Amino acid sequence: MYIASQKNKENIAEYLLYMWQIEDIIRANDLDLDKIKANVIDKFNLAPAQEKEMLEWYESLIDMMRRENVQKSGHLQLNKNVIIQLTDLHLALLKDPRFPEYTAEFYKTLPYIVELRAKAGENPTGEIETCFNALYGMLMLRLQSKEISPETQNAITQISKFIALLTKDFHLDREDKLFPHDDE
Repeated sequence: MYIASQKNKENIAEYLLYMWQIEDIIRANDLDLDKIKANVIDKFNLAPAQEKEMLEWYESLIDMMRRENVQKSGHLQLNKNVIIQLTDLHLALLKDPRFPEYTAEFYKTLPYIVELRAKAGENPTGEIETCFNALYGMLMLRLQSKEISPETQNAITQISKFIALLTKDFHLDREDKLFPHDDE
């Protein structure tokens, strides 16, 4: 909860990947708050008030996962909304001639996106979500200490550069610094 809040302010990409990991942690603990307390929250050694706050946060996420029917797979709407915001910004940046660096970085990344979408088969996701799926998959491989091929590493390096640029622009846009003269 505290980590999520900090990441949301500082790096929206890290926030989204963190929240996807939280969804998986909740699933791994069978959406059981007692298990989450024992396996996750107790490891933080929090003051009672902070522990209560974190328990309530997990409880609200569990409730949302049940209401949104994402207990087994999928993402919470609040996380889908981040993808939607990033996609909207992505499309705006591609259309705007003031952002040639962004457009160039996207076109360097596009072959990897196309390849990943082809491998995914059914249910193709948008370009931005495909990038996040790749980054999250890499995170999971690293957590499992699995070997990563040079080709995969090259793809992730390019996707990371592209998402870092989108993230930077997202935070500038959030502060109304990306399109400074559009209001006039």
